[in-house]
Amino acid sequence: MKKALTLTIVANMTANYSEGLGNISSVQKVFKNKKVYSIRSRESLKNAIMVQSGLYDDLQTEVDGATQKLVTEDLNAANCKALEGGYMSTKGTTYIRKSSFYLTDAISTDNFVNETRFHNNLYLASTEARQKGINLQEKTKDNPAGLMPYQYEYDKSLKVYSLTIDLEMVGKDENFNNEASSEEKAARVKAIVETVENLSLVVKGNLDNAEPIFIVGGMSPRKTHYFENVVRVQGENLELSEDLIGKLEKGFSCGLLKGKEFLNEDEIVKQLKPKSMTAFFGDLYKEIDAWYGV
Repeated sequence: MKKALTLTIVANMTANYSEGLGNISSVQKVFKNKKVYSIRSRESLKNAIMVQSGLYDDLQTEVDGATQKLVTEDLNAANCKALEGGYMSTKGTTYIRKSSFYLTDAISTDNFVNETRFHNNLYLASTEARQKGINLQEKTKDNPAGLMPYQYEYDKSLKVYSLTIDLEMVGKDENFNNEASSEEKAARVKAIVETVENLSLVVKGNLDNAEPIFIVGGMSPRKTHYFENVVRVQGENLELSEDLIGKLEKGFSCGLLKGKEFLNEDEIVKQLKPKSMTAFFGDLYKEIDAWYGV
C-alpha cells in the first residue's frame, strides 16, 4: 500500500544566510566531498513552504520561556493547519507532535564560488543629512546621518532537495485523539505540493523564482526520500544513471521544465520521457484526491 508522497526537485534558487560578521552577511554552506557547497537549509525551506502555502494563516503563538506554537485540546493539528508541521508545547502538560512532512537541505550542485556584493544606504543617509542640515562628508558623532556600507555573499545556483509527506499522519493529532476530514487532509497536502510547484523566495529584498526545473517522484509505499541518492547534476548535465531509471520505473514519474537548462535535455526526454511540469503536478493532485477518497 502506498503510504507517502515523495519528491526530489532540482531548482535554481538562492542560498539563505547564516551568521553575519559586522556588516558582512555570509550564505549557509555545507562541507562534503572535500568541497564547500552553498545550501538553503531545510528549516528555511520548510518555513517558506508553510508561509507560502497558507498553512501558517491560522498560526497562534504563546510564550513559555520561548515563543512557541499555541496548542490546546481545542486547538490542535486536526483543526489548526499551522500545526501540521509539528509542534512542542511545554506550557502545563508537555505535548509533542512530529511533522507530517520532511525536507532535506537544498544543496548546490556546484561547489561554492564567493561572489561578494557591495552596497550602502547612501540615498537614505543623504536625505537624513539634508533634513538635519549637515554635510554628509563631515559627519561626526554629534551630527550622524547613519551612512552604512555593507556587503554580502551572493549565490544563486541549481540546488537539489527532497520532500516526503507521510499521508497517514496528515491531519491527525494523537495527543488529543482528533482527526481532520479527508477533504481537509487532501487540501493540506495539495497546498504543500502546489507551493513546491510555484515556490518563490524573498532574499535580501529580491524576489527569487525557485520553481522546479526537474522533478521526480510520486506516491510511494516507503516513507523516505526515495530519489535523494540518485538525482545528480554534473556540470550542466542531469545524470541518467541506471538507478534513477530503475527507481523511476517502479510506478513513479518525472517532470521537466524545457528550456535547455540541462545540456543533455534531448537525452533526458529520450530516456526518462518526462511530463511537462503542468501535467506532472496535475496528475499528482488527482492522485492525492484519490488517495484520500475525495
